[in-house]
Amino acid sequence: MFKSLKLYMGCQVDLDQLLAALVDFGYKRNESIREEGDFARRGEVIDVFPFTFELPVRITLDLDTISSLQTFDPLKGIPLWGHQMVIILPVTRTHSLKTAAFSEEFPIANFVDLRLGDYVVHNQHGIGRFLGFQKIKIQDKEKDHLVIEYEGQEKVYVPMDQMNLIQKYLAFNARRPKVNKLGSREWSNAKEKARKGIQKLAWEVLTLQAMRMSSSGFAFSADSEWQIQFEKTFPYKETPDQLKALLDVKNDMTASRPMDRLLCGDVGYGKTEVAMRAAFKAVMDNKQAAYLVPTTILAEQHYQNFSARTKDFPVNVQILCRFRTESEQKSIIAGIANGSVDIVIGTHRLLSEDVVFKELGLVIIDEEQRFGVKAKEKLKTLRLTTDVLTLTATPIPRTLYMSLMGAKDMSLIDTPPENRLPIRTVVVEYDVDIIREAVSRELKRKGQVFFIHNRIHDIEKVKEKLSRILPAGVRMGIGHGQMHPKELESVMADFFNGSIDVLLCTMIVESGIDIPNANTIIVDNAHTFGLSDLHQLRGRVGRFDKPAFAYFLLPKHEVVGSDAKKRLEALQNYAYLGSGFKIAMEDLEIRGAGNLMGMEQHGFISAVGFDLYCRLLREAITHLKAGIKEQGVSDAQ
Repeated sequence: MFKSLKLYMGCQVDLDQLLAALVDFGYKRNESIREEGDFARRGEVIDVFPFTFELPVRITLDLDTISSLQTFDPLKGIPLWGHQMVIILPVTRTHSLKTAAFSEEFPIANFVDLRLGDYVVHNQHGIGRFLGFQKIKIQDKEKDHLVIEYEGQEKVYVPMDQMNLIQKYLAFNARRPKVNKLGSREWSNAKEKARKGIQKLAWEVLTLQAMRMSSSGFAFSADSEWQIQFEKTFPYKETPDQLKALLDVKNDMTASRPMDRLLCGDVGYGKTEVAMRAAFKAVMDNKQAAYLVPTTILAEQHYQNFSARTKDFPVNVQILCRFRTESEQKSIIAGIANGSVDIVIGTHRLLSEDVVFKELGLVIIDEEQRFGVKAKEKLKTLRLTTDVLTLTATPIPRTLYMSLMGAKDMSLIDTPPENRLPIRTVVVEYDVDIIREAVSRELKRKGQVFFIHNRIHDIEKVKEKLSRILPAGVRMGIGHGQMHPKELESVMADFFNGSIDVLLCTMIVESGIDIPNANTIIVDNAHTFGLSDLHQLRGRVGRFDKPAFAYFLLPKHEVVGSDAKKRLEALQNYAYLGSGFKIAMEDLEIRGAGNLMGMEQHGFISAVGFDLYCRLLREAITHLKAGIKEQGVSDAQ
């Protein structure tokens, strides 16, 4: 996983060892080259399609010395350009090797497969370990059964037609679950305790929903001609999920009750466009829209995008964050109060006491879990009177989504945008040649590079080192949270408009930053990051239709802990589009359900497993809603 093979002009190689190394790196030998990960040999000519290359390379040997390294056209077989050095990295192939694949009726089929030794939950018997399949003779016929082991090595044999009683045990903590004892009351007690706690949650959610439903909000008008024109300025084709989410939001906005919708989607899946159209719709009815984001960098990015998209319309967009001077902030706050500011984008500064809106019609919240308790309390009061749209890149599994559908207004975007390509992910030891090659390749195709180094104290030294190893003329900029706001704003603007080739920065770019021309990211000391953070960072690239690359570098002479290795392996294995939830599950520190449901619910998930929790939640919501409806009918009579 952390290896690389360097081939350069004039170096001596043992042909058999080279071919063995390619096989060891996961390459497949074929008659001809068709795709990444293929290699072919004809005498002393070896063709290989290296991982991270857009075209294959032809290696020509003169006895045991490399005499030529050339990228070639695989269709015509003609050489295109030469190389002094080629670095071949191991092929990343998605495992995720299935022991059992389940039908659509099995609730967690969409995102998980069962493997030998996995913990499972049987609805009646509780938590045990899956030992595989065994044929058992029943009425002269042999039938496959799942074998589950419980405490004391007691076993339960479950026929395949009762698989609906079993779920893989998933939870959000690293501890192994306690295996239950068959015939004891511990499982039924745990399930009953979880059921009561889930009912309490369902009741609280439904009560809040009922309060909001009984409140009167502003009913927005149908789409105006300007709304239609504005939406046509979107440069991409909308995905079906985007269109469905947009319809949900517009239906909420035109209703007389206040909107409170949660919009979920993996990084780069187009949530911002839905929010932008909602904000524009609010302005068309002479209402103001506030867009609340967790970082100043993201506020600036959204401000630039909103300004560009609304430039042909009479819409006043402003930004309220530390990038603005005190006098500028006072002027913007005055504009918010007198109604001359239509859309304001900002950090938690927007929730300060001195910010008073003349006609607030819509609040958009990006990643609410990243705001403090005080901010959340203020937002809670807003929800009862103002339309609120909350965005989150926290991956939400369909099971939880379907369970919550009866209690929360939710929209899910899980279709990648058209032409979006999976990000090619490389985990490798720190190597100046790999860095040089990755940056050079990106710059050759007129692209830009993020280089993430999350330590401010030596970031200048890293810049000096990069200056020495990168090609002459590479324009570099530094960005981190301790810089003066104006300086940081200037650097980000330069990167955004292409005046900087390589942005050396900390994790300040983690959330939502969208630079379509930046399609390579290199993360230094990747073992020090959490898995969700790495997934978010990887999402900064691959946001257009060019192949994108993510390099996660590990220190060369330092032992990397086993947990860090697991995180990085998961990141490499789950590099395909929409893999965010699998990543979160692998991390065992999922941000999704913990933030959505609260810590008490987190405990219930651990007690009975994630899938059974979702089933119990759906059951509780259905029963409570039926009871509320029945009560309403009897009251009316």
